[in-house]
Amino acid sequence: MDFPIWIYFVVAGIVICAFMAVKSARDEREQEQAWIEKEGEVFIERMKKEKEMRHGDPEKAHEA
Repeated sequence: MDFPIWIYFVVAGIVICAFMAVKSARDEREQEQAWIEKEGEVFIERMKKEKEMRHGDPEKAHEA
């Protein structure tokens, strides 16, 4: 079975396209996870400041 050369190029293009789709999806997922962690840290810090303000030491809450 001898296929025309353009068939090989099409198959190679499909394989490369699939590889790039998987790679970009993984990269996007990692970036999204980093953003979620960063926002979580900001939220936790805000909650700590609010807790400090309610439980006694408002000076400490305004420093950071």
